[in-house]
Amino acid sequence: GKCKIMKTTKAVALRHVPQTAESMPGKRVCIVGSGNWGSAIAKIIGHNVKASNRFEPLVNMWVFEETVNGRKLTEIINNDHENVKYLPGHKLPKNVIAVPDVTEAVAGADILVFVIPHQFIGKLCDQMKPHIKPRAIGISLIKGIDEGPAGLTLISDIIRTKLEIDVSVLMGANIANEVADEKFCETTIGATNEQNGHLFKELMQTPNFRITVVSESDTVELCGALKNIVAVGAGFCDGLGFGDNTKAAVIRLGLMEMVAFSRLFCKNPVSSATFLESCGVADLITTCYGGRNRRVAEAFVTARKSIAELEAEMLNGQKLQGPQTSAEVYKILQKRSMVDKFPLFVSVYEICFEGKDVKEFIKCLQNHPQHM
Repeated sequence: GKCKIMKTTKAVALRHVPQTAESMPGKRVCIVGSGNWGSAIAKIIGHNVKASNRFEPLVNMWVFEETVNGRKLTEIINNDHENVKYLPGHKLPKNVIAVPDVTEAVAGADILVFVIPHQFIGKLCDQMKPHIKPRAIGISLIKGIDEGPAGLTLISDIIRTKLEIDVSVLMGANIANEVADEKFCETTIGATNEQNGHLFKELMQTPNFRITVVSESDTVELCGALKNIVAVGAGFCDGLGFGDNTKAAVIRLGLMEMVAFSRLFCKNPVSSATFLESCGVADLITTCYGGRNRRVAEAFVTARKSIAELEAEMLNGQKLQGPQTSAEVYKILQKRSMVDKFPLFVSVYEICFEGKDVKEFIKCLQNHPQHM
């Protein structure tokens, strides 16, 4: 009750602010993506834009059109205000409009929120490019990296380059269903442009979704991608029945590899403090105990099926990021002749893709160089 009263008074107070160019109402928001996490964030954004005069109250959400029980998914969302496939049981605000055509969805948008599986981003940006408003800004909630011609490419770099806009990132210990249930959690926005970072914070923060803005955008984004590899390792441990002490070792050694990898590949200096934000240690812990990467990796040990088969069986159309990211990282380490420096990352890759026996996983922990 108390929070609601505070929110309304804030909204009322804002309406009496004298109009400056910056406070003119009407920044139009488009959410690019509508899976589990996209729908959870749409729920927050839909409510927040109504409470602030900085944003237009209608929000377009691009939905990859598919048929669910004989009906189009966009039709279900727009009539029943629920994404029955990816976030069942949650009502989406009525001002969130599902649009099946991405070019139509982004037309006229000032703020683009990207939340799709990382495999699809390049192709989608190419489709969007002619329709992007000059001076639009973006934020990526996408956890993954790409292996470009020059080595590592961050997803935000792909968006930045293809759309020629400023891009921030949001990463944190945010399991989508818990965020949708409004259980308290924290998250981190990495923004090299501080003003944009704070605008995104205003768009997405709620009493139960608490945001810290930091300037080390690349580190924040790498944390979001790399922790999924570690979570696969944690899932192997669970499948092999190794217990919590072993999993704690996976988390610690995995974090060390995350820090070492970030220091190698970030153009800007990397501070340890960023790893203590929600995007670092918190996201790593929650993903190693919950999350789909851990779950599928555990089944990989017990069910003796391939990762691709398990993804199709267990994830209801969602994509798995951990194994794919381990493959990107492996290629990059190979190019730099550093495969032997990252035993945990490499072991996850070899087990997922090269037929190495999962029982061997413990060896990468036993022989790990404890200081990197």
